[in-house]
Amino acid sequence: MALEQNQSTDYYYEENELNGTHDYSLYEAICIKEEVRQFAKVFLPVFFTITFITGLAGNSTVVAIYAYYKKQRTKTDVYILNLAVADLLLLFTLPFWAVNAVHGWVLGKVMCKVTSALYTVNFVSGMQFLACISIDRYWAVTKVPGPAGAGRPCWLICLCVWLAATLLSSPQLVFYTVNDNARCIPVFPHQLGTSVKASVQMLEICIGFVIPFLIMGVCYFITARTLIKTPNIKKSRPLKVVLAVVLVFIVTQLPYNVVKFCQAVDIIYSLITDCDASKRLDVAIQVTESIALFHSCLNPILYVFMGASFKNYIMKVAKKYGSWRRQRQNAEEIPFDSEGPTEPTSTFSI
Repeated sequence: MALEQNQSTDYYYEENELNGTHDYSLYEAICIKEEVRQFAKVFLPVFFTITFITGLAGNSTVVAIYAYYKKQRTKTDVYILNLAVADLLLLFTLPFWAVNAVHGWVLGKVMCKVTSALYTVNFVSGMQFLACISIDRYWAVTKVPGPAGAGRPCWLICLCVWLAATLLSSPQLVFYTVNDNARCIPVFPHQLGTSVKASVQMLEICIGFVIPFLIMGVCYFITARTLIKTPNIKKSRPLKVVLAVVLVFIVTQLPYNVVKFCQAVDIIYSLITDCDASKRLDVAIQVTESIALFHSCLNPILYVFMGASFKNYIMKVAKKYGSWRRQRQNAEEIPFDSEGPTEPTSTFSI
């Protein structure tokens, strides 16, 4: 987890004279980041709690509907189902990070590695599934649609996405550990230097943001252009959905990846030598990564609840549940002083 990499350790830098002459009186200044830790203790638990509750409700509904009610699935349905599973698994790691921000890591080194790896796997795979959805929508609008069923290639693509995200999480399994301050952070061997740490972050930026963003941008641009040129169809709703998907992705993911890129550059070239600047970078990582995580709460709204097909399934479930409740209430409300049957009542309807 990127926001844990700096907030738990002090930033050290050397104060050098402008004339470049060596002076033995120079010493390493220590940047105390207690206010950064205090900010994390308040901000992260509150934001993670809101994200966890909201995302759990939306994504659980998606998984339940697709798993138990919608048996005939298209490729987009399979991608959305995998996206919801990835978002749920990502959300389940947030309580651990919230406790870590307040009390430190209390679950041991193994759980530190596993939780960090799960976080990366599901965060990256979620971005990849967003790209897969955009490609499928592009083909659906610009080409002749294929078979209605998902088919084996779709599940093969999903498997490749999960495998790629798992491989990208291997540094978390190797380098994450619990330090002396009881924080779950990455600790790289001295012989590997800063290049490995920066390379890992750059790779996460490329696979988790740049590639999905380029794919989504190209596919949705062509999709929108095709919709505009297509006669005799209702264009406003599909175009609004496309615009909303792209804007939400940019607003939630771009700031975090820009800050993460700046952090990677600083790891290589040590550009930040000011304590206040280092603190601002740490706070920026915490805020922007939290906003990026909130995207998992918006996915069900963007990709599912906006669709008419999924709304129909929600209506069916609501009617079925309403009918069951009405029948149960009728059974419970039979008067004890009457031997005749109760009056029939209408079923619940929306």
